[in-house]
Amino acid sequence: MYQRLRPAIFRLAPEQAHRATVALLRFAGALPPAGMLVRGLFGPAREGPAVQAFGLSFPNPVGLAAGYDKDGLAWRGLAELGFGHIEVGTVTPKPQPGNPEPRIFRLVDDRAVINRMGFPSRGSAYLAGRLHAPRPHGLILGVNIGKNKATALEEAVSDYLSLMRVFAALADYLAINVSSPNTPGLRTLQSRRALEGLLAPLATERHLQVQRLGRPLPLLVKLAPDLAIDDLDDALDVILSTGMDGVIVSNTTLRRENLRSLHAGETGGLSGAPLKKINTELVRAVTARTAGKLPIVASGGIAGPEDVREKLDAGAVLVQLYTGLIYEGPGLVRKVLAQGFV
Repeated sequence: MYQRLRPAIFRLAPEQAHRATVALLRFAGALPPAGMLVRGLFGPAREGPAVQAFGLSFPNPVGLAAGYDKDGLAWRGLAELGFGHIEVGTVTPKPQPGNPEPRIFRLVDDRAVINRMGFPSRGSAYLAGRLHAPRPHGLILGVNIGKNKATALEEAVSDYLSLMRVFAALADYLAINVSSPNTPGLRTLQSRRALEGLLAPLATERHLQVQRLGRPLPLLVKLAPDLAIDDLDDALDVILSTGMDGVIVSNTTLRRENLRSLHAGETGGLSGAPLKKINTELVRAVTARTAGKLPIVASGGIAGPEDVREKLDAGAVLVQLYTGLIYEGPGLVRKVLAQGFV
């Protein structure tokens, strides 16, 4: 069905199509009969396999990456597609518009997307209000947190701390985004000294939140795929020494090798099929460098069951989708769970 509809959808501007999809899924999440219809049309026919990671029990390994539902509008409708976890955000403490439009570009010939969104966010108070809605049974909910563009890098830790305090009670885990290419200077927070200065205070605050909540609060760090090997080693050393619970590998890439599409020269982060090999190699590198001690969520170039198998074989424990949904449609989770790794 989706493959027949896709040409019409692709006639819309990418951000226009995304907003329409989010509106439909928001409706499905708010009205139970609509949610049942979505699950009947696109949801998985089978459950599992369950995964234990970061002290949490995931109903299956397939999640939705951050960026799709930045403001928590559609996460309950998205759950009807069968995701084992959904990561909302990236959220910033204060509302901000992000970069000017157009800021999303389809690279159809490459089955890819370039975005330079720049963390558009309605702010932490708005997202927190959206997350008070009833949670679908078994769903793991993560919140991806980032700094405001106007916040100086030297003061970034204050943004992340404020977000942790808001969302500790509302999320099952938090993902610390220091790797978007679309916020000026953000990726410098992955350097050893800067990352230590960020993660050590977050680890201290997490300890206080765990005592307050009486339950674990896993912290994951989302890395860029463009790190040099020495920089990757430095980042992993800090992540391990500060007691973080895992890494998300990876954010979008600035590389542009062998692209054929019209918009290949646009600035921003590239996602989709061209990221698949880069991402798998990075998953393998992190697995090897941490001796498997650091659980990995793989996000990059996943468009079918064979891609999920590749990531799990490389050392990931969970995977996340985003661009694959644009090209394969809302039945992708069902397709993966039916054929991927049992």
